[in-house]
Amino acid sequence: MTAGTIRVVVADDQRSVRNSLRRILESQPDIRVAGEAADGVAALEQCRLLRPDVLLADVRMPRMDGLAVTRALAGPDAAGPDAAGPDVADPVRVVVITTFGLDEYVRSALRNGARGFLLKRAGPALLIEGVRAAAAGDLLISPQMTTRLLRDGPPPLAPDPDRPGAPLTDRELDVARLVAQAQTNTEIAGRLFISPGTVKTHLANIQRKLKARNRVSIAAWVWEADHVSSGRDTPG
Repeated sequence: MTAGTIRVVVADDQRSVRNSLRRILESQPDIRVAGEAADGVAALEQCRLLRPDVLLADVRMPRMDGLAVTRALAGPDAAGPDAAGPDVADPVRVVVITTFGLDEYVRSALRNGARGFLLKRAGPALLIEGVRAAAAGDLLISPQMTTRLLRDGPPPLAPDPDRPGAPLTDRELDVARLVAQAQTNTEIAGRLFISPGTVKTHLANIQRKLKARNRVSIAAWVWEADHVSSGRDTPG
């Protein structure tokens, strides 16, 4: 295993799903599946033994569900001081995956410290991007869920739309609007004719200026501040 390889534990109660996730992840030269688990308790044991960079955990598993596993492994250190989980001295970055895009699942996962929430039907590209984002300390949520979360108003910890920490540049506003439109980093890069690395830099600057904790918070600020379609046209 080469330096810089992202080590992942895959936890899902269906062997066929674990095999599929392994094939997708190991198609990439920088990702290696270090272990598998068929239930939540086994996922905890695997993570404590192997210390992976990322745990990919299904929501619905026997003995302990993925949300409880997230709370036990990630804790508030990942999501901020208002997270619901216990103190975790050496947290593991968890990406929660599910077939069921229920709002209460994603909100609970984020409160418990998850670094990502992905729908299984989102496809291989988003799965790979989500694992890489978590390993880098970022957070990625399936675009469908980002849009749905905003229907009922901004999520917890959304920044105040009237008091950003610093004004955004025109390009940062372009990026923020596309986040609010549920675009992935790759899609944003294509729309704006910039590299995915540049998108990440813009997102880091946006989070710092808005004091936003994640992409959902950025999207909430855009919607609350009525920036979705205002201002200059976003290239497309």
